[in-house]
Amino acid sequence: MKNIYQKQLTIIAACAMVLTVTLAACKRYLDVSPQGQITQDQIALDPNAAKNLVTGIYNVFYIGGFDPDIDSFQFVIMTDIASDDADKGSSPNDYGDALQIDNLQTSASNGVVNNVWTGHYQGVARANQALDKLQNAQFDAVTKNALIGEARFLRAYFYFNLVRLYGGVPLIDALPLASEANQDKYQTRATADDIYKFIVSDLDFAVANLPDKGATDVGRATKSAAQSLEAKVYLYLKNYQKAYELSQAVIAGGKYSLVKDYSLIWRQNAVNGDGGNNNSESLFEIQAGINKDCSAGINLYTVSQGPRAGGKYGWSDLGFGFNNPTSSLVNEYEAGDVRKNGTIIFINSTNGTPPPSTINPNPGTTSSGTVLFDGFRIPSQDSVQNSRYSYKAYHSRTAEANCGGNTDRLPKQVRILRYADVLLINAEAAFQLGNIGVATTDLNLVRTRAGLQNVTATLPAIWHERRVELAMEHDRFFDLVRQDAVQPGRAAAAFAAHGKTWKATAALFPIPQTQIDLSNGRLKQNPGY
Repeated sequence: MKNIYQKQLTIIAACAMVLTVTLAACKRYLDVSPQGQITQDQIALDPNAAKNLVTGIYNVFYIGGFDPDIDSFQFVIMTDIASDDADKGSSPNDYGDALQIDNLQTSASNGVVNNVWTGHYQGVARANQALDKLQNAQFDAVTKNALIGEARFLRAYFYFNLVRLYGGVPLIDALPLASEANQDKYQTRATADDIYKFIVSDLDFAVANLPDKGATDVGRATKSAAQSLEAKVYLYLKNYQKAYELSQAVIAGGKYSLVKDYSLIWRQNAVNGDGGNNNSESLFEIQAGINKDCSAGINLYTVSQGPRAGGKYGWSDLGFGFNNPTSSLVNEYEAGDVRKNGTIIFINSTNGTPPPSTINPNPGTTSSGTVLFDGFRIPSQDSVQNSRYSYKAYHSRTAEANCGGNTDRLPKQVRILRYADVLLINAEAAFQLGNIGVATTDLNLVRTRAGLQNVTATLPAIWHERRVELAMEHDRFFDLVRQDAVQPGRAAAAFAAHGKTWKATAALFPIPQTQIDLSNGRLKQNPGY
């Protein structure tokens, strides 16, 4: 199958509807033909033109860095760095907005919070733009509904992030017209319950109409991806029966399996048929193929998390040094858990023989510093800014494909949904329904791959496994908030162990003050801000 990013198409909405402009200025987005001169008639009659329109939604993932963001550096700050899995990193005073979030002292004027809000609403705008035109398509119903399902899957993903980050948000379900009588709808907050109902509706349609793995191009949303995302949504809603049924459908489908070597999940290239991009475990990942203008990588995702020079310097460092795994995370791993070294780059404190925690391709040999899988050597601690970095964000400058000297857009693919997560969703739902046997089987499939002994499923055991299995994958903050709703006090205890004070109002981020101002005060702030 072709990868969807072998053909690039950027469709920019004429009016992004991210609440940064007034509705009076908005026109229907495709009154003007998008880049590529795709006309309404083409979309209505040509399924390939309509498919390219939907591809334009995926392209929103390429934004990021210090700009509007969906799954790049700013999102990492609001998920990993906000949690007990990671600290800000870099130098102590670098990037004050990130430091606010790390310290659980986020203000409504925080730029990170506004960038992530804006990025997600740009994604919503693109999805609505595509859906508006697809409703008039005249080609066969199966193809039409599959494309609509794809757009609705992506819109559901954007709103799932939004509701988890901010709570109730404006529900923009179509392209608004300036003449609409209910303009306030787009600048006032729907309830969180209404947002979740909307997400479920989108995913129900996607599950019913999307083709599955093998029947569509690699990288496009599938039926199993929609089932997995909806199962996760239902876990947040505490509807364990639906979470179990949907995750069980993915498991029973038999199209996915765990990558044998955990460390290979995030590599670009498979090793002996195991791991690599779009591997057997991947249900949905952001593609990052190389194109002519080097714009197909997620802006700053990798380089923002790369090891940073400090002290003696004298080496070619790999990035800005943010998102450093915490001692709390390190201490969570059991002895012998291979995931620790597959997740964390440990910087040696001194020169000499690497300690067991350091990944060295030549065990037993003396190395000055830390040697990564591709042979790249990071000096010891006297020359490096921080002591730990994310291995999952690392993209080799020598052993994997690159784009000239453009390190801002290294072609690192980000795994959004993978099979281990589905197994753990199924385990937790089964446990909550009283099916300890199924929960134990799921749990131990994940543990066996990690090199650990079998255990009997309990809620703490499943939650522990979620943390170490999905560490540094931008899920922990959401998980802590969700688990705290099941077991009050859990988030406070986790942050206390990390040396920070948690308060209930921190479960949601503030509504960006910029958006409140642009709505003329129609948007109301979350409690505590």
